[in-house]
Amino acid sequence: MAYRIWFERKVEADLLPLIPSSVEMLGPGRDDDPLAGIETAQAALAARLAYNDQLFDQAPRLLGVFRTGIGYDSVDLEAATRRGIAACNVPEGPTVSTAEHSVALILAVAKKIKESGYRLRAGAGGYYSKHNAMELDGKTLGLVGFGRIARRVGTAAQGLGMKVLAYDPYLPAEAFPEDVGRAETLPELLAAGHVVSVHIPMSPENASMFDAAAFATMKRGAVFVNAARGGLVDQEALIAALDSGHLFGAGLDVTHPEPLDPDHPLLHRTDVIVTPHIASSTPESRQRIFKTALDQAQMVLDGKRPPHLLNPSAWEGVLNRVNR
Repeated sequence: MAYRIWFERKVEADLLPLIPSSVEMLGPGRDDDPLAGIETAQAALAARLAYNDQLFDQAPRLLGVFRTGIGYDSVDLEAATRRGIAACNVPEGPTVSTAEHSVALILAVAKKIKESGYRLRAGAGGYYSKHNAMELDGKTLGLVGFGRIARRVGTAAQGLGMKVLAYDPYLPAEAFPEDVGRAETLPELLAAGHVVSVHIPMSPENASMFDAAAFATMKRGAVFVNAARGGLVDQEALIAALDSGHLFGAGLDVTHPEPLDPDHPLLHRTDVIVTPHIASSTPESRQRIFKTALDQAQMVLDGKRPPHLLNPSAWEGVLNRVNR
């Protein structure tokens, strides 16, 4: 059986060997036509485009959308379900690399790596006496969300001697290990964390949830890290909290929009480190993500239920279309 799969992005050379000969590669789109080639596709390996009714109208044979990552806020699940289209993500693929990157941001901000480098290049002198970094041993890491990535970040933080507190209203109390505190509310966590690291999906309900009130609730001198979704943060409020000295610094792998304009003020601060949404971009992670997404696409086209189906109520409709 030939699988007609549309690839939103150009497939990098190191991933091509993962594509079996049974796959007929369609796409990627072009700048002047981002959906070029999708018209006859049975499946789409999705990245950043919005997968909604408008796109689905141009892909009448589409049976599944397979996100190459964890987040699925770009996929209209209601529209996909209504049309008998399976939607899947890859919740485990980016875990290791994204967790490591989050820890790197925590350490880089706490130790003022960026500011120290700037001062060195400027020949400012007085490096030791003027360096005012944060020691993390004995401090509290507050995790917003307690999924796969957050758990791994917490384990690393414990290795640094940090206490770990997490807030996740979707998990029962027994899901929290004995060595991880459970905050009952987000304000409780924000008030307790010397470092707050965000690991939750984006939804219309939580857009800009980290606003002026949230930052004011955080400890004075706290570090804020976000490797989840840029839309969770009111960036103007973040800048104000940094300008006032209320926050020590921030580490961001995600912003809104992405990428930021080179003149954006967040990019020109020594107390903020911004990376361009590349936390999961390692060879190992890219291969795990790509292979899992591709495997799930082939499963759906074979009429087999994939392990990471986001809209299970669509499955009957998907099977009906597969078996036509």
